[in-house]
Amino acid sequence: MYDELIGINFDKNMHTKRENNMYLSDNQIEILRKYNINYSDYNNIEELIYKIESILNQDYNEELDRISSELSEYNYYNNTNK
Repeated sequence: MYDELIGINFDKNMHTKRENNMYLSDNQIEILRKYNINYSDYNNIEELIYKIESILNQDYNEELDRISSELSEYNYYNNTNK
């Protein structure tokens, strides 16, 4: 109901644990697929971020940059010992 009122699909933005133990949203996966990046080819979030960053170093893309930032932030807050 609220999704329709504000035009945001919260379910697609929720991080879900995937088969390779990464937490990714459906929206993130859609964008990765759009750029032929198969997240399941990577063993951890750091490898996936590295792949995205290597693509960005060759050809900047706003969507991939946003995904990289989101994944880096998620990784920092959930996987870094503070």
